Amino acid sequence: MVKQRAYTSYHRCEGVIGEDLDLRELQQSGRIGRIKVELNSEGGKSQGTITIPCSLDRTETAVLAAAMETVDRVGPCAAKITLEKLEDVRKEKRKRIIERAVDLLRDWEGEVSPDSQEMTDTVMKESRTAGIVKLGKEKLPAGPDAETSNTIIVVEGRADVLSLLRSGVKNAVAVEGTSIPKSIVDLIKSKTVIAFLDGDRGGDLILKELAQLAKVDYVARAPTGREVEELTHKEITKALRNKIPAGQVLGKTIRKAKAPVKVTPKAKRRGRRPTAQKPKETRQRTTRSTKPDTLRTKEHPKVKKKPKDLGIPKAVLDSSQKIQQTMMASILDNDLKQLKETHVGEIANELQKQKNAQVLILDGVVTQRLIDIAEERGVELIIGVRIGNIVKKPAKMRIHTFDELRQ
Repeated sequence: MVKQRAYTSYHRCEGVIGEDLDLRELQQSGRIGRIKVELNSEGGKSQGTITIPCSLDRTETAVLAAAMETVDRVGPCAAKITLEKLEDVRKEKRKRIIERAVDLLRDWEGEVSPDSQEMTDTVMKESRTAGIVKLGKEKLPAGPDAETSNTIIVVEGRADVLSLLRSGVKNAVAVEGTSIPKSIVDLIKSKTVIAFLDGDRGGDLILKELAQLAKVDYVARAPTGREVEELTHKEITKALRNKIPAGQVLGKTIRKAKAPVKVTPKAKRRGRRPTAQKPKETRQRTTRSTKPDTLRTKEHPKVKKKPKDLGIPKAVLDSSQKIQQTMMASILDNDLKQLKETHVGEIANELQKQKNAQVLILDGVVTQRLIDIAEERGVELIIGVRIGNIVKKPAKMRIHTFDELRQ
């Protein structure tokens, strides 16, 4: 009976707010719960409270409440409905749940075991940290197999060693900066060395410093702009698989640094520089004859004229000097102005984008693939560290090395 009265009151606003908010439809779909009406009669008048639980959103709930206030009759009697409050019961329930949960945690503190995710994170963290050892007096972070393995991977920092450990690589050691510690030099004397470097300027500096102090056999690089510690297992595996000989990166064969005792004999064998100076002193003493002087004055101009005989403009020579030992490459246009400067590893892709390329200068090896791309883009002059195995050389293209420019 009470429920029917609620329906009667609500039906008086039907047709005003649309069929989608019909009370029966909402109850059948479960969006309106059981309507509760509490009546209290005094002095021939009845007052009551209507409670309508719903799962509508805020807008629909507000429309429904406003519609209820438009009802002016309940059955045969005049009536007035006033909204007392809109209450988010779920919010209150959540609040009570949180408060109760806090109380339970306080009572249970120290007795609750960690969840599975926390246990997994802890185990992974401990296993990675436990796998790192410290080498040398500098206590450099390294993998557990760094000392015993025949191959060693040199990286920049501790985070890189951890990243390799995650991928199962246990023979890495970190230099911890651009200054190469003596422990690294002693460790890699009799090992195959792979320099695994970040794809930024810092990686270039470390490689250059390492090559001056020790032997480097191969170089692996992270993608340009990324660091080794950011790479996934798949990316690390790919980078190590695609390592290239260090000589191709540096532009010359990197020789292992020798101990001071070994350097002295080699210096003596090569150095016959003192004996090379003696003829100069002898020539100075025997300058009475004009023939030696004439010969000397003829020899020196020939050495100076040789770059001019190559027909290379001064702007190109200046650019070549700037590019050397930087592991960079430069593309010049017809006016010998720089179109693009990039890392030698990206020069093939960058060259394909250029339309007015005329000169290519790179601190790397001139390969057949690079020559083919340069021919397509109209390049007429290439200058590099050395020339690789060239099968086909375009007739209109000139290729020189930095050494030829110095002669």
